[in-house]
Amino acid sequence: MKTYTRAQLALRNGQDRDEIWCAYRGVIYDVTASRLWRNGKHYEHWAGQDLTAELSDAPHTAAVFEKFTTVGLLIDP
Repeated sequence: MKTYTRAQLALRNGQDRDEIWCAYRGVIYDVTASRLWRNGKHYEHWAGQDLTAELSDAPHTAAVFEKFTTVGLLIDP
């Protein structure tokens, strides 16, 4: 599986490029097709970053990521 740095993930924020990605527990998901992630924002959460620490504030579980395509793994540079 392809790997991406945090800097590369940050470019997929829905503003710099057409892709809208976010990471959770080291896995990067493509949320571009979700109407809830339009313009790279989902409520107070922004795409292009690791959302692992923020999931505890969400009204849903990690199972929500199962419906999105996995694009790679997040690595630290």
